[in-house]
Amino acid sequence: MASSHHSQKLDLSFISKGIGSVVPTTPLVTFLEHVQETAQSTFVDRHFDPKRYVDLSLKYNLSTTEKAFDELPRTENGTVSVNDLEDFLTMYFLDAGNDTVYYDPPDFLPKPDGFLPRVENPEVRAWALEVHSLWKNLSTKVSDEVRKQPELHTLLPLPAPGVVPGSRFREVYYWDSYWVIRGLLASKMYETAKAIVTNLIYLVNTYGYALNGARAYYTNRSQPPLLSAMVCGIYDRNGDMELAKKALSVLIKEHQFWNSEIHKVTIQDAQGINHTLSRYYAMWNKPRPESSAKDKRYASKLLNDSEKQQFYRELASAAESGWDFSTRWMRNPSEFTTLATTSILPVDLNVFILKMELDIAFLAKETGEEGIAESFLEAAQARKRAINSVFWNEKMGQWLDYWLPTGTICQETQIWNACNQNPNVFASNFSPLWIDVFNSDGDLVKRIMRSLQNSGLLCAAGIATSLTNSGEQWDFPNGWAPLQHIIVEGLTRSGLQEAKSLAEDIAMRWIKTNYVTYKKTGAMHEKYNVEKCGEFGGGGKYLPQTGFGWSNGVALAFLEQFGWPQNHKIDC
Repeated sequence: MASSHHSQKLDLSFISKGIGSVVPTTPLVTFLEHVQETAQSTFVDRHFDPKRYVDLSLKYNLSTTEKAFDELPRTENGTVSVNDLEDFLTMYFLDAGNDTVYYDPPDFLPKPDGFLPRVENPEVRAWALEVHSLWKNLSTKVSDEVRKQPELHTLLPLPAPGVVPGSRFREVYYWDSYWVIRGLLASKMYETAKAIVTNLIYLVNTYGYALNGARAYYTNRSQPPLLSAMVCGIYDRNGDMELAKKALSVLIKEHQFWNSEIHKVTIQDAQGINHTLSRYYAMWNKPRPESSAKDKRYASKLLNDSEKQQFYRELASAAESGWDFSTRWMRNPSEFTTLATTSILPVDLNVFILKMELDIAFLAKETGEEGIAESFLEAAQARKRAINSVFWNEKMGQWLDYWLPTGTICQETQIWNACNQNPNVFASNFSPLWIDVFNSDGDLVKRIMRSLQNSGLLCAAGIATSLTNSGEQWDFPNGWAPLQHIIVEGLTRSGLQEAKSLAEDIAMRWIKTNYVTYKKTGAMHEKYNVEKCGEFGGGGKYLPQTGFGWSNGVALAFLEQFGWPQNHKIDC
């Protein structure tokens, strides 16, 4: 039987009333945070990854384990010896990763029929088949133990098997799944792709939104909303009408979440027209359980509890953005505690919601729901106008994030002010290109292409995330697969020959660096250093990870789209 915390239905009314807006985690998560903090002081920084401790599964019930933990011998300052803590962990827990089991995807073939027909170079084809075979390593399903006793685990009991990003990311993640699915479609693995969507639909039905990831400590935030794009991607390939019908009501529910009071901001433009846009806003004001010890260390600089609570909300909201972390969210790029994610209207989030509105309209039309189709087309047109009115900067030829004045209460209508646009260059400034309503305008595409070429973001091995080398992972010189894909796909879909050539050039650079790094390290990486072909990325708050779901997906999607000529070299 599922325990109550796994089946809590989210009542969004408390959000619209604006009270508290904190979704509690579970007693197990709270206890594991204590274990994590004890482990940090015991093991100091010896390979310490705080996430490991909130991913542990209990061997006995919570009260037995808590009692044993409380009885551990401690020194005067409260620390536990290495031996005592190691013995306790071995005795009372199954290690992180024991809550999932390997799943052999039935639709995996070592050499799928019609796989990447345009890849002619034998070296590149051999490597692409290796990347394709990584889906087997990353396919997991929730163990039977989690279903029998969900209260002993932080993993949520998803109904279907899934594909995880890899390394420390042992569970299904929301926005990663879009690019995983793009790769699975290139690998002809339609059933596996559909299973991922089944899991995300389950999360929306259970919680009211797709969670950041499938853990009890992620229930207080979502991630960039790409579920509609996943459904449409699969539907485009195989016309799965049953999936289209099943997904429609779920996507409408998700759309309500992103347009609920905490996310919604109204801006009045210079012509006096009101525009409604959305922002990231996590329902959380404490340290993130998967990084609790580190979050507290940063917050210790702040003076009082309300400042700390606000900082914790900004941290969790930056995690909701997927860009964790970047100077994009900071008032002062050199001071991490100035994160202000909830004070920013992000270009890309609104692009994803516009895509969702267009996708819902499309799926509604396909399934005969004309009324729904019409109202979502109207919503999409309104959001397109809002994106142009609030974000577009004619001088730069980019769409810029918009800063809200400090202390904004979201019920108030804000008056648009050009000074509130963030003039810093981020890859996300080009994200509207991804949507056909923007990339179908040839003159606009030419303007944006020139802006991209002069932006400083185009590097030897792909598109940099920003121009600021801050040491944060969503900043220079790191490049990330999803950002390459969004911009390349937008340029390609524009139909302009010069835009297609630029897109192909970026994709080729990206594939080369993936290939050469793979040959050097034997792995696909979550991010790459775009300044140097053949090097993976660094920085951030945890060690660089391998695996890696979305990198594999984008590499295969690019090879499917552009191929690789017989005589084209693949070295740096």
